[in-house]
Amino acid sequence: MTRQLCDITLDGAPARQLAVGPDAVGAIEAGLLAGAAVLAAEQIGLAQRCLDMTVAYLKERRQFARPIGSFQGLKHRLADLWAAIAQARAASRYAAACLSSGDGATALAEARIAVALAKSACSDVAVTAAQECVQMHGGIGFTWEHPAHLYLKRAKAASVAFGTPGAHRAALADLVNLPA
Repeated sequence: MTRQLCDITLDGAPARQLAVGPDAVGAIEAGLLAGAAVLAAEQIGLAQRCLDMTVAYLKERRQFARPIGSFQGLKHRLADLWAAIAQARAASRYAAACLSSGDGATALAEARIAVALAKSACSDVAVTAAQECVQMHGGIGFTWEHPAHLYLKRAKAASVAFGTPGAHRAALADLVNLPA
């Protein structure tokens, strides 16, 4: 319900080969790298939307004759989430800048590092933001009448697409020569 998916069959469709060998492998790797960076940016948008919806709800929902957003425990959770989103956004923007900076071995190496960092950070923050959105909306967050659960499903699905956060952290460790 959050992202349309389908199977495409190209049996009998006319085609021509575009690349083979190292050129084909390089093109696929570049596509996967760009796809991971784009998905990281989408996850930041998802996380920000969840934060915005949650803040708006906490301002209007009242308990004990005051908005529940005034409760210190909720304020701290939202502040932590805001800081995490800001950090992940910076990683996502840096990955995009690295991908657009040009060709060459050095640029590609920097882009791989930046995308691995961005995808792992953005995946984690998107899932956390969606979980907090569902939790802080209380009972309404679990119902079909509210979209919070759809954001959580989208965040979970996106966190495994183009590699899990753990896979990107492992790749990042290898790319910067960190021991296991």
